[in-house]
Amino acid sequence: MLEFTEEQRLIRTEIRNLCAEFDGEYWREKDREKEYPMEFVRTLGEHGWLGTVIPEEYGGAGLDPLEAAIVLEEITASGAGFNGAMACHGAMFIPRSVLNYGSESMKREVLPEIASGEKLLQCFSLTEPDAGYDSTSITTTAEREGDTYRVNGQKVWTSRYHASDYMVLVARTTPKSEVEKKTDGMSLFLVDLDDADAQGAVETEEIEKNVRAAVPSYEVWFEDLEVPARNLIGEEGAGFRQVMDGLNEERVVIAAECVGLARAAIDRAVEYATDREVFDRPVGKNQAIQHPLADAYARMTSARNITYQAARAFKEGRDVGEAANVAAYMAREAASEACDAAVQTHGGYGIAVEFDVERFWREARLTRIAPISDEMILNYLGEHVLGLPRSY
Repeated sequence: MLEFTEEQRLIRTEIRNLCAEFDGEYWREKDREKEYPMEFVRTLGEHGWLGTVIPEEYGGAGLDPLEAAIVLEEITASGAGFNGAMACHGAMFIPRSVLNYGSESMKREVLPEIASGEKLLQCFSLTEPDAGYDSTSITTTAEREGDTYRVNGQKVWTSRYHASDYMVLVARTTPKSEVEKKTDGMSLFLVDLDDADAQGAVETEEIEKNVRAAVPSYEVWFEDLEVPARNLIGEEGAGFRQVMDGLNEERVVIAAECVGLARAAIDRAVEYATDREVFDRPVGKNQAIQHPLADAYARMTSARNITYQAARAFKEGRDVGEAANVAAYMAREAASEACDAAVQTHGGYGIAVEFDVERFWREARLTRIAPISDEMILNYLGEHVLGLPRSY
């Protein structure tokens, strides 16, 4: 079994108590109405949890990805699902770009108001219609003109745009055809979205979707958006490596969210199987119901152990490439199995909105393709762990 410190157990208890203020109907309504759960996010911000991994010197809690994993697992497991976790996931981790690579003046200006929840930096814009997982093929450009960069291009699957004050934008400062390595020539920028809207240089269109519906994603067009040169994050041209540096951390916390989703699904299924009677006996008395749920629990527990092993590797400063990718893969599998078993346990009611498991099932399916596909994780393990030839 996992061992947590007293501080970590207190974190888990506090998050559970905060989440208890937002019941199942709150999350069902947010999903149904496709309405961003700003009340929930603001509550977390007021209690300091959006600044979990921001150092104390910038107003944050100064904790590690391990504690962030605990926070996000508990949010998801509370019944909030990915509508809850992904509503604050970005606010917790996208600021890492500023923390790790921004100038000291940028950090002093931006991070304290983000840590307090006063402002939200939870919008990350990388993916493009013709690039997909091949991030080096993005064509959005940022051309230097004196003290500004002029941005033109198109992005897709940019989440939380209208629920954010800032965006981290990835654009090419040097065309792919002019760099020695295709990973060169990409840069990160901090974009003030109020300023962008005031310029009239950005247009957005929400992407209609039926998974994680309360956390909207957008197609975004930039036309001559002027970004101050001081808003360049880190070194010009080093953006790809900066983005890659944060992927393992993201995979660990998303694995924790998948574990939380599996927990939520199993809890709902066990409750239903205990209460629901058919042929004068609880359906949970049947091995056909018990065994899939017990199997799902075993898979969830295994994935949870792997996830926190990876999180502890971060805390101890060890290499986490293999552990993070294995955790992400196994936690996705566990979430998929648990949510499928929960729907099956409910029978016809498995697709009824009021029982929540159909929402969990939809969200579990999303994890297999975003933010990185199962196949890309297996590519990583095949090449970097097993030593096989590069397959793509």
